[in-house]
Amino acid sequence: MLYALLGEDAPASLEKRLAVRPAHLARLQALADAGRLILAGPMPAIDSPDPGPAGFAGSLIVAEFASQPEAEAWLAADPYVTEGVFVHTTVRPFKRVLP
Repeated sequence: MLYALLGEDAPASLEKRLAVRPAHLARLQALADAGRLILAGPMPAIDSPDPGPAGFAGSLIVAEFASQPEAEAWLAADPYVTEGVFVHTTVRPFKRVLP
């Protein structure tokens, strides 16, 4: 089943986000390589594709997992969580309709 994984960035976490981004992207690439990643990306803190020092409000990942606990465990092990970039996370089942 698909799950939406949401992470909300901690205040002033841009520097930390950038430092652990390669490890975060490696985990996402593994999902993509397995054909399980639908989409992933950050949510800019301001209305701009490049928010500069304003940073990001969080991230959204939609991916396939066997169960919600598996999706939650995957997110809990992500560097953005373990290194304190995300202050709050949410995992919800997701039903793809389009495209």
